[in-house]
Amino acid sequence: MKELIEYIALSLVDDPSQVVVSQTRTGGRETMELHVAKEDMGRVIGKGGRVANAMRILLRVAAAREGKQASLDVVEPR
Repeated sequence: MKELIEYIALSLVDDPSQVVVSQTRTGGRETMELHVAKEDMGRVIGKGGRVANAMRILLRVAAAREGKQASLDVVEPR
């Protein structure tokens, strides 16, 4: 699932070296955190959050196929 988010994010951003996906597990739920360059935040979030929501839906479907639960957080760069 981590690879899916990395693949999508790498295809969207201008600076692929800044893409980092971290994965944490809390109980039976996995949480992915996506870090991208500040300049690429707009591309990853999309207009009205549509791109980020589409990524979340794809992640949930992939997790459900494996019998798991997953969520995605797009972390704002500092």
